[in-house]
Amino acid sequence: MSQPAKLRIILQDHDIRRLELPSGIPDTVEELHSLVQQTFQIEGNFTLHFKDADFGDYFSLTSVCDVKDKDTLKVVHVFEPPMVTLTLTNLDSSCPSGTESAIYPHSDSCSSGSQDTLILSSPEHMTHRSQRWPVEFPIPRFTYNTELVLASGNEAFKKDGILLSPTAILPDVLEKLAETIFQYVAYPTSAQLSHVAEALIQKHPCLREPGSFNGFYGWQQRLKYKMANYRCKLRTLGCPELEVNSLKKKRAQEKAAAKNVKKPRKAEVNYLPPHPQGETEESLEQVRLDLLSEVKKRNNSNIISEKMARTFSIRRQEVVNLAPPVDAFKERWPALFDSIQICEEFKRITTINLESSFMAKLDQYCPKLMELVSSRGGAAKMKINQIKGTTLEDHTIERRREVAIRCMVVYLGEKEEDLFKEYVDGEDMSKALAGEVMKIMVNKAARTSDPASATIVIEATEVLRGLDLPRACALLMGLIYVLKEHFVTLLRLLCVRAHLQACWTQNKLFCVNIYPVSLLWCDKMPCTYHFCS
Repeated sequence: MSQPAKLRIILQDHDIRRLELPSGIPDTVEELHSLVQQTFQIEGNFTLHFKDADFGDYFSLTSVCDVKDKDTLKVVHVFEPPMVTLTLTNLDSSCPSGTESAIYPHSDSCSSGSQDTLILSSPEHMTHRSQRWPVEFPIPRFTYNTELVLASGNEAFKKDGILLSPTAILPDVLEKLAETIFQYVAYPTSAQLSHVAEALIQKHPCLREPGSFNGFYGWQQRLKYKMANYRCKLRTLGCPELEVNSLKKKRAQEKAAAKNVKKPRKAEVNYLPPHPQGETEESLEQVRLDLLSEVKKRNNSNIISEKMARTFSIRRQEVVNLAPPVDAFKERWPALFDSIQICEEFKRITTINLESSFMAKLDQYCPKLMELVSSRGGAAKMKINQIKGTTLEDHTIERRREVAIRCMVVYLGEKEEDLFKEYVDGEDMSKALAGEVMKIMVNKAARTSDPASATIVIEATEVLRGLDLPRACALLMGLIYVLKEHFVTLLRLLCVRAHLQACWTQNKLFCVNIYPVSLLWCDKMPCTYHFCS
């Protein structure tokens, strides 16, 4: 029998695990690959790389002879290119010869250049955004005439410093920029518009404005009014994200252009997406009814995930337009109130992986966070020392994360009972839940023996149970995003003090965005937007 071994497995840059091999290293690479996949529940195709001692770099693992006890293996995912189908289509005989027309996937036009036409059947059209606001804004390519004018203008600027008068090309520049901005946000902030204007000047310095304090303030104002006009145009075309704010969609007491404007906040990317192509409210309602029966079946997660992704648009319309109570929403969408589906919904809204991002940031800040909270004095110091004392009994990563979160709540001057509530076995849960708008219930008796003793409660309704406290905080954040429209007023009241808390560490603003309520809804908190980035 082989000697027991331990391996260090790098799943992701922020997720490193230890693999125990009581029977020793497997005899083949295939067995080791299968063991890693089953142990860490890795989905999709991947390969294993080992770290070579001679070169100090990773190489593809082709033989287990390269693996020794306490070696490091890296999981490298293999992404297969998308399948593209080529379809040969005969030209309609009625097409006039000698004409040229462009062929698009959804166009009825034809070309007479040949007897057969290659049509690329593109994947299903994405009806929602897939990425957040970029760090470097990509200036689009303008029309051919505009690009010629800009090229000559840039040459003249580099040679003689002559600025270009943009009057002739202004409509095309603004239209293209508005289209590109809308790919990321429908309601850009002043900072984002300034970001676009600055990127435009950097790429085309001949467009710099004389007399402007930064060279592009005028472009920022032009983009502001252009985006307003662009939104009006899309609203008339039925864009749901914009149509929801039209006067005819508002209630009688809210028929004012600037009243109760519903728009994305706090890193939301897909706020109110349109329905998928070919889908209607009636067809999506039928899918929802199918989901009610699917959730009662076992081992059905793939089908549920597919149907939940398909009905994302109609679910968002319910949340934004109707803001239903949690118990009614849970009755209509029981599949959503699962930890996996909450993370998936959060990713659809923000394009961010909820749990991995939350835990990675929490683990990253834990050492400095514990050093930071230890500097507190008075009654807060006593309370923090009392919380830190629990790690002496349990040194697990879950306990350290819990201590960091609870200490941060005390450090910010908040009350733990505003977010957490302890109860004991045998206590009537209906009485314990009564009147609770949003709480994480913690079983006091089970905390020392069972870390998965937390339950999320919203509007006196039990939403999720069997969680450790850090994971409950992460999923509560996801639920706030999923059910956001219902909690705007409440969370703003809870966060009235949190935005004042910021600390300077190593000449950088170190604001630990962990306390879930404070994290998402404090408009003045400087780091909230970048927490999961």
